Amino acid sequence: MAGLIRDEDIALVRERARIDEVVSDYVTLKNAGGGSMKGLCPFHDEKSPSFHVTPSRGFYHCFGCQAGGDVIKFLQEVDGLGFAEAVERLADRFGVQLRYQESTTGSGSPAPRRDTHLRPRLIEAHKLAAAFYVDALSSTDAAAGRQFLSERGFDKDAADTFGIGFAPRDGEALYRHLRQKGFTDTELVTGGLVGQGQRGHYDRFRGRLLWPIRETNGDVIGFGARRIFDDDRIEAKYLNTSETPIYKKSQVLYGIDLARRDIARASQAVVVEGYTDVMACHLSGVPTAVATCGTAFGDDHGRVLRRLLQDHDEFRGEVIFTFDGDAAGQKAALRAFEGDQNFAGQTYVAVEPDGLDPCDLRLQKGDASVRELVARRVPLYRFVLGNVVSRYDLDRADGRVDALREASRLVSAIRDRSKVEAFARELAGMVGVDVEEARAEVRRAAARGNRPQQDQRARPGGPAGPSGPPGATGPAAPERPSAPPLPDLKDPRFSLERETLKLVVQHPGVVGHAARDVDADDFTHPTYRAVWDAVTACGGPTSAPATEVWVSKLRDNVEDGPVAHALGALAVEPVLSAKEPDRGYVNAHVYRLQELTTMRRIADLKSRLQRTNPVEHATDYNRMFGELVALEQHRRTLREKAIGGEG
Repeated sequence: MAGLIRDEDIALVRERARIDEVVSDYVTLKNAGGGSMKGLCPFHDEKSPSFHVTPSRGFYHCFGCQAGGDVIKFLQEVDGLGFAEAVERLADRFGVQLRYQESTTGSGSPAPRRDTHLRPRLIEAHKLAAAFYVDALSSTDAAAGRQFLSERGFDKDAADTFGIGFAPRDGEALYRHLRQKGFTDTELVTGGLVGQGQRGHYDRFRGRLLWPIRETNGDVIGFGARRIFDDDRIEAKYLNTSETPIYKKSQVLYGIDLARRDIARASQAVVVEGYTDVMACHLSGVPTAVATCGTAFGDDHGRVLRRLLQDHDEFRGEVIFTFDGDAAGQKAALRAFEGDQNFAGQTYVAVEPDGLDPCDLRLQKGDASVRELVARRVPLYRFVLGNVVSRYDLDRADGRVDALREASRLVSAIRDRSKVEAFARELAGMVGVDVEEARAEVRRAAARGNRPQQDQRARPGGPAGPSGPPGATGPAAPERPSAPPLPDLKDPRFSLERETLKLVVQHPGVVGHAARDVDADDFTHPTYRAVWDAVTACGGPTSAPATEVWVSKLRDNVEDGPVAHALGALAVEPVLSAKEPDRGYVNAHVYRLQELTTMRRIADLKSRLQRTNPVEHATDYNRMFGELVALEQHRRTLREKAIGGEG
C-alpha cells in the first residue's frame, strides 16, 4: 500500500474509534465519575489506579507516569506500532475505509513510498492460518486429533469455541496456502509459521493438533501444537510458537481473550498449566482460567492479570494457581510464591488430592469437581511453607530446628515487610515452636542474606525496645521514628471519598437522605474522615441551610489546619459531573462508597474464616459464615443501587 493516509480519514478514525473500547482490551476500566474511567496503567507497574480515560474527549492520561494522548497514540505505545500501523488497525476495527495519497518532497517530486508494515501482515497471516487449521481438523488425516479431543471429553462445539485446528502432515500445506494469499517467505518465517531448512520452506506445526494463542483483543499471534502421532520426528509433546515480533511468551496467556471479561467481573483469575486444562475449566463453569504458553508464570504474566483484575488496595483480586502435588508442582508453587508480592490481592493454590489436573478431573469426576477444586483453594504461602515443613520429622527437636531454619529463609525473603510478622506466626504454629523463636529465626535468616533489618520491634532490647528505666545514664535511646506523612488528598485511591464529600459540601440538598447510612468508617483518609465528622456534627446534609451558610457552619466545626484547608478545597473544586449533579449521580457515589466499606469488611471476615478451624470452632465458623453471606448480599444491594440510581 503506497502513499500517506489522508488527513480527513485519520480524523474519521479518531472520531469513530472509541478509546474506552480499545483500552479495555488491555486494561479493566471502572467508572471514575464525571464521565471518566480509570484502571491500572499499562505503561508502568502500580498498585493503585492512576490511569484515566475520558471517552467523551477521546483521551487518556496517567497521573503516575504522565503518559497520555489519543486512541492512536495509545495503540502506538501499548503495541509498539508506527503511526500508520495504528491508524490502519483502528480503521479495520471500526469500519473506516482509508484512502492514500502520494506525498511530495520539497522539490515537488513524489516522496518515497511507505513500505507495508510488518505487524498487520503477521496478524493477518495468523488469522488465515488459524482458519486453515480449523478447516483441516475435519479432514480424514485429522482423525487422530479428533480422537484425542474426544478421549478428553471435548466435542466439536468445544473445539469450535476454542478454535482448535489441525496442521496437515504434508509439510508444505500451510506454506502453499499463505503464499497463494500473497504473503512473502520473509513474512511467514518471521512470524514463526514457516521454517526454512536446506531443502526449502516447511510448515512449523505439521501433523499436530493446534490451539490458537490470542491477545486480549482476539488477534491470533501464535499457536500451541500437541504431538499426536508416534512417528512425529519432534519428540517434544508440545511445540509452541517461538519469539516473534508479535509473540512474546513471557507476556501471553492462553485463554485470556475468553477469560478477560469474567476475570474483571469476578476479580478472580485461575492459572492452570495447559491448554486442555483451560478448556476443562471454562466448560466446567470456571471461565476465569488461563495458562502460560510453554514457560513458567512470571512477572510479566502477573502484570497482565493485575491490569485485568483491577488488583489494587481497594479492589483486591484473587489469583488461584493449580499445581500438581508432585515435586514439579511444588517447585512451580515456590516460583509463584517468589512473585506473590507483585499482587496487592490474595494468592491461592488449588491442588487435587489425587494429583489430577483439571482436564483429567473433569473427565473422571465431572464438571462440579473442577468447580470444587477451585473453591477448596488454600493460601499460597501456607501451601509453600507447609511443603517445606512436611519434609522434616517434627517429633524430633533437630527436625523442628531444621524445618524452622529452611522455612524462615523463605519468609525473610519477602519484600513486603508487613507480611513477615503474620507469616512468622503461621510458621510457628506449623513447626510447633514459640512465636518469638520463629521471629528470631526469621531475623537471623535475613541477616545471613545481608538484608537490612526492617522490623526490630520484637527484639528484646532492640532499638524500638526500652534501653533502661527512665532517667538511666548511658547512651541515649534512639528517637522514635516520626509518624509517616498522610497520603496526598488527591491520590486516586481517595477519589471516591473526595467526590462524595464535594457533593455533601456543595450540593447537600441533592444528597439529602441518600447519605443517611454513611458513617466515618466509610472514609479511609483521616482528613476526609474529620470532614465527615464535621458534617455529622452539623446534623448531616438533610439539616443543611443555604450552601454559603452551610460551608461556614462546617468551617466553624473544624480547627485551623489540614482539615480546614481540605474543607475549603472541597467547597470550591468542581464536581466531576459534566452537568448539574442529580440524584442518580449522588447515589452512584454514596452507595459505591458504602460498597467499598462493605468489601473491606468482607475481606476482613474472609481472613478470619481462613484462620478458623471449622471443626474445632464450628459455632464461631458458622456465625462468621452467616455474617459473610449477609455482607455479600448487602454489597450486591449497594452495587445495584449505585448502578441503578435508586434512592
